[in-house]
Amino acid sequence: MRKLVLSGFLASEEIYINQLEALLLPMKPLKATATTSQPVLTIQQIETIFYKIQDIYEIHKEFYDNLCPKVQQWDSQVTMGHLFQKLELKVKGPKDSKDSHTSVTMEGTLGNGLDCSHLPLSGFDLLKHTPVDHPDYPLLQDALRISQNFLSSINEDIDPRRTAVTTPKGETRQLVKDGFLVEVSESSRKLRHVFLFTDVLLCAKLKKTSAGKHQQYDCKWYIPLADLVFPSPEESEASPQVHPFPDHELEDMKMKISALKSEIQKEKANKGQSRAIERLKKKMFENEFLLLLNSPTIPFRIHNRNGKSYLFLLSSDYERSEWREAIQKLQKKDLQAFVLSSVELQVLTGSCFKLRTVHNIPVTSNKDDDESPGLYGFLHVIVHSAKGFKQSANLYCTLEVDSFGYFVSKAKTRVFRDTTEPKWDEEFEIELEGSQSLRILCYEKCYDKTKVNKDNNEIVDKIMGKGQIQLDPQTVETKNWHTDVIEMNGIKVEFSMKFTSRDMSLKRTPSKKQTGVFGVKISVVTKRERSKVPYIVRQCVEEVEKRGIEEVGIYRISGVATDIQALKAVFDANNKDILLMLSDMDINAIAGTLKLYFRELPEPLLTDRLYPAFMEGIALSDPAAKENCMMHLLRSLPDPNLITFLFLLEHLKRVAEKEPVNKMSLHNLATVFGPTLLRPSEVESKAHLTSAADIWSHDVMAQVQVLLYYLQHPPISFAELKRNTLYFSTDV
Repeated sequence: MRKLVLSGFLASEEIYINQLEALLLPMKPLKATATTSQPVLTIQQIETIFYKIQDIYEIHKEFYDNLCPKVQQWDSQVTMGHLFQKLELKVKGPKDSKDSHTSVTMEGTLGNGLDCSHLPLSGFDLLKHTPVDHPDYPLLQDALRISQNFLSSINEDIDPRRTAVTTPKGETRQLVKDGFLVEVSESSRKLRHVFLFTDVLLCAKLKKTSAGKHQQYDCKWYIPLADLVFPSPEESEASPQVHPFPDHELEDMKMKISALKSEIQKEKANKGQSRAIERLKKKMFENEFLLLLNSPTIPFRIHNRNGKSYLFLLSSDYERSEWREAIQKLQKKDLQAFVLSSVELQVLTGSCFKLRTVHNIPVTSNKDDDESPGLYGFLHVIVHSAKGFKQSANLYCTLEVDSFGYFVSKAKTRVFRDTTEPKWDEEFEIELEGSQSLRILCYEKCYDKTKVNKDNNEIVDKIMGKGQIQLDPQTVETKNWHTDVIEMNGIKVEFSMKFTSRDMSLKRTPSKKQTGVFGVKISVVTKRERSKVPYIVRQCVEEVEKRGIEEVGIYRISGVATDIQALKAVFDANNKDILLMLSDMDINAIAGTLKLYFRELPEPLLTDRLYPAFMEGIALSDPAAKENCMMHLLRSLPDPNLITFLFLLEHLKRVAEKEPVNKMSLHNLATVFGPTLLRPSEVESKAHLTSAADIWSHDVMAQVQVLLYYLQHPPISFAELKRNTLYFSTDV
């Protein structure tokens, strides 16, 4: 990796040196004419235009000439940190140096737009892949410290990676934030790269260029920040509603992405042709791009005071508040309205490519092979408490994790009423699908029914603070709880977390005591209870249908783990207070108890024996063959399993009927329950798969599709199934 980073760095240095050489070509004849009677430019003008270029060229050429042989004749033990250290010192130059040939000041370099800001970035990458005990490590640290200290001393407000654009009017304009957003334009979704400068918001699209040509942006529109206003959600005009993309199509995209990931891994393992791998990667990019374009649903509107309004769709409340806060912070300054001439707009748009900090569309196919694939499994999070609120409020937190390139809300604490120091102490279990980050958002609950967002008919709660942490496998993958504090706008939220990998979660451990219901075979429980469907399943379903069927995110939002454990204990003990406890309990905890019951069965509801046949049956392309096979597999289940499955199926269909209110479609419910009711046995998964990530990509999507098949099927009756027994083998 060190060699790779250095090779990339050398390539960019080579381009840079060539560009400097190209600048030096016209400088010499111009200088020669400056002393004649008809100069093209005066000496002063030449020195302003070609400021220190000769010096910069010599410094970088010397650095390149020294580094190049070390990389070409590679030895992992060889040191080169001193070259970086020397380069940084030379570029920085002594503050009061009188000898202009031995020092080039960074102020001059930055002022003329010459790009030396890539030095600290490459240094970071190199440091990241240099062992701590390598002799280069302290030298690289020192080189980075020199460059960072110096850059921050020039202008404390400027991020070291961002340089300034000077407009023809002379003011310096900084890039503050940029990123890829989905814009709804003429009722269709378009991916835009949005740039927020200190005084203007610019929306651009990447121009299509022929191979090898330098990429450029095309400006779609801009709004001076002095003219930009946010409509309050309840003021949003009655513009055409943006319909969410159908869930089943999003799920299909995810399935394709997962299947392609598996194919790429197989090709790599079998040392497949690079052309075949590139073709698969291209297909994967296309599907990931579609998913990225069509999954966001959270509206973010902005208006130009002069009339035009624009609508973006974001994947999470977190992003929306980041953009809003960044704009509002800049608007506190004394900003003037202006109109950019076509030349000024061209200069500004032209600078975007160089200044951008987000280089690639955020899809996994853009990542390098050595980057973390993220975590697959279960993250247990306890949200303890929060401090730092100025006045009493009704407060709650939500938890988001990333999945397939965008963030999804996974859990929500209860509202702690009228307090400045909420103490939730609530535990959640969150399923991770290649996740790398956890976000915590703290809200003030709004009970004012007049404050409704017209875009999605939800009451608007106010974000009090938000924070994000990286899920580092080394830190998280310990058996012990890891406690941390996240700071957000002066508010501190204390939380703990631990992680269970997917391989671990496949281990179903039967209960040692046969008197309870959790971890006990379903046939034993129904026989003991003299029932067709276990009492725990009937009671949880009844309670959800009574008061949770309109709850947003029912079954997707995690319940509090301590509440779920309390309910588990009561059901296991067959306590007479079960009904009273159920009626008082938070509905997400009841939904979580039902999911936990199915997950803790000694074997999945659809059985280990039939698992391979379900996987093959769902892959059949002929509809009649698939129907025969999928119905025959149901008949092959033991009666208690089949009756319970059909009972659950009808319940989930009733939940999905309320999708306009609870936002839970058949596809969402299949995603939640599929991997719980149907998963490979430990032996099966070890025989076929190599890693936790493979388990996800190889099987989970198919498990979701199996449940979805039955959910989308016309009602299935137990008696009808048994009557229509067909005589063919379960071996598909």
